[in-house]
Amino acid sequence: MEKKIQRRLTKQRRIILEELRKTKSHPTADTLFKLVRRRLPRIGFGTVYRNLNLLREEGEILELTCGKYSCRYDGNMEPHYHFFCLRCKRVLDLGIPILKGLDAQVGEKIKGEVKYHRIDFYGYCRECSGR
Repeated sequence: MEKKIQRRLTKQRRIILEELRKTKSHPTADTLFKLVRRRLPRIGFGTVYRNLNLLREEGEILELTCGKYSCRYDGNMEPHYHFFCLRCKRVLDLGIPILKGLDAQVGEKIKGEVKYHRIDFYGYCRECSGR
């Protein structure tokens, strides 16, 4: 998505990336910190947070902003949409096709070029909507 910046992949950064890519839950920095501490007991929260920012800058992960709620992180860099539950704060990947023609439409409208787009959906998941 963004221009990739290449930095040395430290052991800490590699483990943070591995843990993030293993989960589909889109964890917060705090949740990911707790997961990483199982493998690196002496790592600090600041180190995890700094490395998340570096991985985002490098284009290795996505940072999902959830309005007034904590940011979430996603290790899946394939284009996909997300659903944010307004009640339980879960973030779900949506297995629906990306609207490829949308980029061209917007590019035409602005007389420019669209590299990618993100569309997020908000509402109540199955458990929270009572269905």
